[in-house]
Amino acid sequence: MRELKESSMRMPTVKYQKGDMVMGRWPGSNLYYEVKVLRFDTKSQLYTVIYKDGTELELKEQDMKNAAGFQTRSRSRSRSRSPGRRRSRSRSPARTTRRSSSRTAAAVAAAAITESAPSSRRDTKPKDALEDRLSPLMSEAKTEAESEKNQGRYNLRRRKDEVDTKAAEAKPQQLEEEAKLAAAPAAFLSTPLDFGGKIGAYFWLLFLPAWVLFLVLQVNLEDPSLTNFPPPLPPLEAFWSAQALGFVILWISFQALLYTLPVGKLSEGMPLRSGERLKYRTNGFFAIVVSAAAVAAAVHQGVDLTYIHSHFLQLAVATFLISVLLSVYLYARSRYAAPEQLALGGNSGNVIYDFFKGHELNPRIKDFDLKFFFEMRPGLIGWCLINFAMALAEMKQQGLDAPSYAMILVNLFQLLYVVDGLWNEEAILTTMDLMHDGFGFMLAFGDLVWVPFTYTLQAYYLVSHPNPLSPLVLTAIVLLKLIGFYIFRKSNSEKNAFRRNPSDPKLSHLKTIPTATGKSLLVSGWWGVVRHPNYLGDLIMALAWSLPCGFSHLLPWYYMIYFIILLVHRDSRDMSECRRKYGSAWDEYCRTVRYRIIPRVY
Repeated sequence: MRELKESSMRMPTVKYQKGDMVMGRWPGSNLYYEVKVLRFDTKSQLYTVIYKDGTELELKEQDMKNAAGFQTRSRSRSRSRSPGRRRSRSRSPARTTRRSSSRTAAAVAAAAITESAPSSRRDTKPKDALEDRLSPLMSEAKTEAESEKNQGRYNLRRRKDEVDTKAAEAKPQQLEEEAKLAAAPAAFLSTPLDFGGKIGAYFWLLFLPAWVLFLVLQVNLEDPSLTNFPPPLPPLEAFWSAQALGFVILWISFQALLYTLPVGKLSEGMPLRSGERLKYRTNGFFAIVVSAAAVAAAVHQGVDLTYIHSHFLQLAVATFLISVLLSVYLYARSRYAAPEQLALGGNSGNVIYDFFKGHELNPRIKDFDLKFFFEMRPGLIGWCLINFAMALAEMKQQGLDAPSYAMILVNLFQLLYVVDGLWNEEAILTTMDLMHDGFGFMLAFGDLVWVPFTYTLQAYYLVSHPNPLSPLVLTAIVLLKLIGFYIFRKSNSEKNAFRRNPSDPKLSHLKTIPTATGKSLLVSGWWGVVRHPNYLGDLIMALAWSLPCGFSHLLPWYYMIYFIILLVHRDSRDMSECRRKYGSAWDEYCRTVRYRIIPRVY
């Protein structure tokens, strides 16, 4: 008895007990909903609660209020309004407009939360708009192999076996009362800032163009060693060429024409917060085949593509100018977009941050999706065009009848990577860029400038710095590339198949760890070797891209170094998000799959 008494004295005080019905704040807003307390974690000091629609959250104590006291305060506020005051508002058209607009904005947020209940009339329509926004799963999928990225600070996921459809159907009066509790309208709902927040946005806006300029100038030196840093600046006229600008505009226009042709599959994107699914013309493979034929015809007609090598800096500046103008247009049009069309990650209220991160989620001109087009077409296919031009420039500068083996490897390896991405173009619809990130400077600059003008450094380097390869080295590099590509494609195919239909008999041999969220973690196949086998394949391929350049200089290894930093950062972010989301199941997963990316190393 004495031991029990002493142990109870040592227990921390818990304000809410298991089974208590309280009011819990919804993440990212001041909306409160009735929740049931499931448990309390003494380590994290967080309550696990469940909403009426089956959604589970981990909340802090300050985000929870006593239900009785909450209702009393709500009634007292409504009673304090005089009837005359209400009548005067209803008679004033101006005040009615302001009131109704604020109700509408707040109701958008409430609707995004409460419309998670299945509808008897439209069973196939996405029901949990907020969950769909955070998850890259198709609507019919019930489990997932990997964590969804870009999750907020709360652990949020529907439990499929505990959905109470009747309780989730909010009445209009209840919706209106809940909407009144919001301190900010839906237009200002946002997620935590990343990339260093508002100050970081200023930094990246200046650093990214400066870094690309440094790489382009450095690789053009006779000796691109970092000991020659900083590279000398050329005269101002060397930065600009109207002809280069015209070439870039012609290339983007040509790709836009191919995108609009009624060729290829019309694919559905993931559900938006409103429940809508946008349609995308996924004809990227067709576009690169036609582009290759057009380039071959141009070369046959005498067009000198070595112009790309000799005017590389001017083309980069022209493309940068277009990316800036595109970003300004995107932000200007986003100011008139409806609240539900904005990207939560780019809706901070700070002009510079939202300009950088992207304010509107899916900007479209009729059916032409700007983000999807620039993500997959001009820069990605342009990457292959620049590589081919570098091969021609090497032949011209070195007096060769054919490109060197090193140049051929770099061209073929990176062409395979791009063609594979365009062949599986539909998979991009479930990525973070398409689902969560708004279309602003970050993506516009990355798609148009970063990819084609930094990923081509190996080919540019080999034009002036040939690196002969012996048959043995050549064979070893090819085998390395094939191994990396096999791991990359096999692991991604395994994951995507499991996401779309986890009950597929072909996947019955795979082992999983169930989680409290109703999802499962894949712990066999390639996903039982390391936690990110697709990252492993990517790194092996990146190594194969750099090896043909040799070890004389560090610059052609830029992509490999950049990619390691990128993937390690992404892995650490995934770890923290998944531990918050899956709890003890994630700890068990980490014990089962010990290594993150490289077996027995990391």
